[in-house]
Amino acid sequence: MRLAFVSFETIYHRDAEANARLATVIDLLRERGHEVHVLCAAFWDGDHATFERDGVTYHGLVGDLESARSFLWRVPTALRRIGPDTVHASAHPPAQVAAASAGAALARVPLLVEWYGDEGIDEGRWSRLAARRPDRIVTPSRLVRTWTRELGAEGERVDVIPCPVDWSVIDGTEPAEGAEIVYARHLDEGANLESLMLALAELRGRDWAATVIGDGPEREHYEDLARDLRIDERVSFAGDLEREARVAAYKNAHVFVQTATHCVFPTELAWALACGCIGIVEYHANSSAHELVEGRERGFRTTTERELVETIVDAGDLEHRERDDAFEPFGRRPTLERYLQHYRDLQLEYGLL
Repeated sequence: MRLAFVSFETIYHRDAEANARLATVIDLLRERGHEVHVLCAAFWDGDHATFERDGVTYHGLVGDLESARSFLWRVPTALRRIGPDTVHASAHPPAQVAAASAGAALARVPLLVEWYGDEGIDEGRWSRLAARRPDRIVTPSRLVRTWTRELGAEGERVDVIPCPVDWSVIDGTEPAEGAEIVYARHLDEGANLESLMLALAELRGRDWAATVIGDGPEREHYEDLARDLRIDERVSFAGDLEREARVAAYKNAHVFVQTATHCVFPTELAWALACGCIGIVEYHANSSAHELVEGRERGFRTTTERELVETIVDAGDLEHRERDDAFEPFGRRPTLERYLQHYRDLQLEYGLL
């Protein structure tokens, strides 16, 4: 199958969550042997219009990220020239969805849009058009699906596909020595690590150790808070870690706590749950983390500081695991199959199969 992706910005321009998600989908398709083209701003040296990397062909429609308008004008013609079986576009920036829609119409093929939502809710005209134009929209969570519906997307055209975990990494990694309680996230204003810190301070009389994985502008503030609460000797800040090191920490830990106030998809929580951790999520209206623990024996949702404290204590009664087979559907292969099924369904609707 020949797929054409439209994404003005890529993971090679900026390491953002939405770019990483799209890069994962592209990688899954490439691994399966599909022909993948990406229309984007050039990120390579030289003046050549195309660049091949890891079996994927990138088409630099413009030379840099300062030429967004020129990029939009060039997308339809480029898509017609490539002749894909399906067009797959990122919803950020939303104006490129209209360009991708025009190109898909010229090529007479369906349009699927990846709506990750990490750039926040934009209720402008382009976002509303982006919600209504595609034949199908994929979001990482029910939270983002709700946002797209509020912008005008028809409910039956929006599907939720969580970000995948890699079982080969999980099964091939040994647990590391470390803390029983783990928190992992970029430490910015939405991290809300205060909630966990205050809960741990309430448990000073118990035997526990916690690790915070991640870095960011608020790290120093949280380190100071740990000292103020007199728990700094039991809370370690590990900084950013590679995926294998994170998995090793999760397989050793007993509990993963998610307290962030804003999260379109809790990537680290998903990995930790797959590694057997008990998941404790503090509910927030702009976080989808609770979606991963609802209805699960080893998952808990809390709404108050007291509930968080009590749940951390209660989690100690559950067995330790290093793998949770219930998260097999989050693997890379099942995730790819869901995308491929969308492509096939859309091609059938268009009479292309």
